[in-house]
Amino acid sequence: MARSPLMDMAFGYMPAQMVHMAAELRLADALAGEPRTSGELAKETGAHAPSLYRLLRALTCMGVVEQRERDLFALTDEGSRLCSDAPDSIRSLVLLFCGPDVWRTWGDMAETLRTGEYAWRRVTGKTPFEFFADNEELSVTFNEAMAEHTRSVAPVLIEAHDFTRYEMLADLGGGDGTLLAAILRAAPKLRGILYDLPTGLEAAAGSLADVAERCEVVTGDFFESVPEGVDAYVLKSVIHDWDDEKAAAILRTVRAGMRPDSRVLLVEQVVPEMVGPDTMGVLMNDLNMLVATGGRERTAGEYRDLLATADLTMVADTGPVPPSNYHIIEATPAG
Repeated sequence: MARSPLMDMAFGYMPAQMVHMAAELRLADALAGEPRTSGELAKETGAHAPSLYRLLRALTCMGVVEQRERDLFALTDEGSRLCSDAPDSIRSLVLLFCGPDVWRTWGDMAETLRTGEYAWRRVTGKTPFEFFADNEELSVTFNEAMAEHTRSVAPVLIEAHDFTRYEMLADLGGGDGTLLAAILRAAPKLRGILYDLPTGLEAAAGSLADVAERCEVVTGDFFESVPEGVDAYVLKSVIHDWDDEKAAAILRTVRAGMRPDSRVLLVEQVVPEMVGPDTMGVLMNDLNMLVATGGRERTAGEYRDLLATADLTMVADTGPVPPSNYHIIEATPAG
């Protein structure tokens, strides 16, 4: 049978699981020093050596490792991104999105498409946020994955918006503070508030170490309240987690805490009205929200309408910030 792009897509789950197992076994960490044999790697990772050899051959074809001799493998530059301590590591992202829990929700997509009900609660019996709160190991992986992704896009987001305009900025649902720390480094006179649930803030001390004197860490729930009277409220990849009703509820809570001259900054991927191959990333994210959280990615017009339901007016949109598809949507109190 002749290969085709459609065939490659149909069997895409196979390379996804190969990369996931490389991350799970910490193969990149084990290979970071020097080339090693499958037997040596098996001893370190607890794998079955002949089976691991077969995985390493496949990872060679994918560019994750390089086969130096019949049974001697070295890490490639791309494979080094699976190292747990690499500056551009995606190991936790791979563990999260190719792991068994997200995997099961995508496997139940048929029922979601029939009913419109997201799969995570059906599969696990809990909302994703309840599930993470009850599973410490997965919660750590989730927070690390979000930090990895934020670290990769923070420089271009900071370049796209003038954060030096503000004296005080609150990052709502900011997790370990990776984004806020980057913003504070870029705006030396700015002060910040990192606001999240306790599980999100667990690793904040390390992320904020060099800017701690300009940052307050506050525990809270943005469905109930937010810090009042700051110049700007950042919500990155927050609103897309929720359906319109809950997203509007979050925005109303923010609106209640704002001054007349405060700003809301939504940092979200935005779906264009007409899509093409270059928008596949945001559309996959949209489907992931469909099965995993009940949220969605939205068009610019949908964000404008959503903001309006919370008495907020969209006043600026950066458009897509290359090379990401993130927009920074700025809004003010209406009227």
